[in-house]
Amino acid sequence: MNNSAIGVFDSGLGGLTAVREIVEIMPHENIVYFGDTGRVPYGSKSRETISKYAGQDARFLKKMGVKLIVAACGTVSSVAPDLSDELGLPYTGVVYPTCFTAMNTTKNGKIGVIGTAATINSHSYKRRIQEKHPEFEVYEHHCQLFVSFVENGLVDPDDELVRLMVQRYMAPLKESGVDTLILGCTHFPLLAEAIGREMGPGVKLIDSGKETAIYTKKILTRQGLLNDSSDKGEARFYVSDTPADFERYAGLFLKDSPSNHVEHINIEEY
Repeated sequence: MNNSAIGVFDSGLGGLTAVREIVEIMPHENIVYFGDTGRVPYGSKSRETISKYAGQDARFLKKMGVKLIVAACGTVSSVAPDLSDELGLPYTGVVYPTCFTAMNTTKNGKIGVIGTAATINSHSYKRRIQEKHPEFEVYEHHCQLFVSFVENGLVDPDDELVRLMVQRYMAPLKESGVDTLILGCTHFPLLAEAIGREMGPGVKLIDSGKETAIYTKKILTRQGLLNDSSDKGEARFYVSDTPADFERYAGLFLKDSPSNHVEHINIEEY
């Protein structure tokens, strides 16, 4: 057993959906979260820049003494290299666990993937799925504006602007006949209700944050690293830009505002 914290990072707020799921299934675990709010979004940046940022984010979390690191970011998980060897710590992104569930969910072999431009251009989800099931059809579509909408709290499925944006982005996926849709960015679960309405009840949405939380518990269990405390876990939050904006919108992702102080750090030091 190990009472050290789980480290989670993302380019901004989206990774908090994974934190929410981790807290739900492992309430006794401590969490250290870093949101790179000063350099968001990652999805429109080059592979080299994303890899550099991911390394800095992960090294900061390692310095905080975490026992495992979760790259709760579809872009990082798709583009940056696996950092487990460099860190000397268990490390996971969101692609593998999400694909695993999608492959076991689809009935017609048609899977949609939505994410940032960097995620979609990397074809990470498509490659992973078709390595196991080359007969499956995978339809990819980048939804870059989703991130901006979510980061600004525009997630109400009854909002006309949200509805029209989702309708426009989902049109080619509806036409393709997918029965399973991967939300390949941890921001996107905040738009799940709007997306689900547009796609209809015959399409199963796969939440990358939830699937990654489930997989994280499997890793900790296998390696004997679960927290053996009976107390509720604590969470600490760090950002690379002003904490005020993070505190203002974090409640959307966590379903509750952060109870602890949010601290600014200089991520360039890492």
